[in-house]
Amino acid sequence: MRILIVMDPGILVPPKGYGGHERLVYMFAKEYHRLGHDVELLVTKGSEVEGCVVHGYGKEGFPSTKWQQRKEVPYVWWFLLKNQSKYDMVHNFGRLAYLLPILNSRVKKIMTYGREIFSPNISKINKLPNKNLYFTAPSKFCMKSGNLAGNWRVVFNAVDFNKYTPTQVDVNLAPLIFLSRLERLKGAHDAIKIALSLGEKLIIAGNISKLPEEIDYYRNEIEPYIDGDLIQYVGVVDDVQKNYYLGLSKAMLFPARTEEAFGMVMVESMACGTPVIAFDYAAMPEVIEEGITGFVVSNINEMIDAVEKVKLLDRSKCRSFAKIRYDVSIIASEYLSIL
Repeated sequence: MRILIVMDPGILVPPKGYGGHERLVYMFAKEYHRLGHDVELLVTKGSEVEGCVVHGYGKEGFPSTKWQQRKEVPYVWWFLLKNQSKYDMVHNFGRLAYLLPILNSRVKKIMTYGREIFSPNISKINKLPNKNLYFTAPSKFCMKSGNLAGNWRVVFNAVDFNKYTPTQVDVNLAPLIFLSRLERLKGAHDAIKIALSLGEKLIIAGNISKLPEEIDYYRNEIEPYIDGDLIQYVGVVDDVQKNYYLGLSKAMLFPARTEEAFGMVMVESMACGTPVIAFDYAAMPEVIEEGITGFVVSNINEMIDAVEKVKLLDRSKCRSFAKIRYDVSIIASEYLSIL
């Protein structure tokens, strides 16, 4: 089968740093290729994926300028109209509008969402003549963000478990970890409260937002507690550092109060065998298997209690259970089975 994967330009594939969907695009392209399919990508100019043909368009730089955005959709339309007969499947991680020229063609089309869904556009496109059009969301929570027309499936986001090292730690000595953007709704301040309450070491990793109110939040509610001993801030981490810090930690604290459609970092933690303790919010209960890959709690006091229960969890079982659900080999096959 010949597959085309489409992504909005702006971030290279694979991404150098941040890039949620770009990471997924890279993983699925490699996995589809490993399964014996011919894979091509329409992604940011300068991207490279071994074994695949890359058609570059747009420029690196996120977010792209409005002028650049105006040129992107017509270019994708031109490319699809010119080449549609070559492909058996188009897997779109970019704008829904990209699919308009091939909406009613025989080629199978998967439109994958990773965040809040704008349902009016989906309703409009489903009123047009269309064939072989499928929509996916990474959680039931995400799918419920609107009254959605069309053919929908929940397909979890994926992680390449081969890139994460299963670890065993002394839960009496190992630190806790918080890994996310340092913004109020992500809850780093709650993670600090929990660590201080328990007298536990806490590693904080993630980027500091450039928004003025979030800079004030960091300076007033995070920075004063960073002492390099009990509370450590290690900054932005790359994949190697992420694997290291997640692996040496006994549990990830995820006290977020955001509309998380999935929460990829939680699965990355599980891939190291490190369980996750998260608030009962958004898609968190769908991602965490209670008592196996972590705990879902309602408030800070329950999160404190859950830290004490981490020692009862089997880290090997945490990883193996998560791998069966979220490894890229499993999720790629799930996408192909839609067809």
